[in-house]
Amino acid sequence: MSLRIFEIFHSLQGESSRVGLPTVFVRLTGCPLRCGYCDTEYAFHGGATQSFEEILAKVASYKAQYVCVTGGEPLAQKGCHQLLKMLCDAGYQVSIETSGAIDISQVDQRVSVIMDIKTPGSCEASKNLWSNVAALSAKDEVKFVLVDRADYDWAKQVIADYDLNSKCPVLFSPVYKTLPPDQLAAWVLQDHLRVRMQVQLHKVIWGEKAGV
Repeated sequence: MSLRIFEIFHSLQGESSRVGLPTVFVRLTGCPLRCGYCDTEYAFHGGATQSFEEILAKVASYKAQYVCVTGGEPLAQKGCHQLLKMLCDAGYQVSIETSGAIDISQVDQRVSVIMDIKTPGSCEASKNLWSNVAALSAKDEVKFVLVDRADYDWAKQVIADYDLNSKCPVLFSPVYKTLPPDQLAAWVLQDHLRVRMQVQLHKVIWGEKAGV
């Protein structure tokens, strides 16, 4: 079997509770969503078909402990589940970054799911698959990417409605160069939210570009 791979690269994890850790990123081509703030539109198309053996050999060449499977939307390719299993079997600590629009219930239980819940500001909130919330466990994380105050207030309500704090860590991330991080920080502190605010470390270091 094979997958359409846009890029495999070694960098620092820029988001989630693993921020700062040296990580191999396996970026799959393609995504069914079109978020207004998307920073990986370049991965909607292109890339090359690679066998699982080729993918694992490339990952191994970087000698890293952590692997993040991302996109685009990696779960849009059916073979993604097999890749996740093979990476776990190989002894890596594996995470997957997913939009929340595709069922996560069949993801290997050893994988940490970093799942977006799309806000109204993304223009794709209608694609949220709310049944995914029931599939989350303590090893997973939910991420809200926020455009503005309206998104922030919406996210607060979703956290309450679905009791997300009892399920897994919750991440708030401001859209790069749109919502000032200090403004989001002020709101989080004022409201005493049980969330981890994050900025995208890789963009702080290298700017907004592919391969980092």
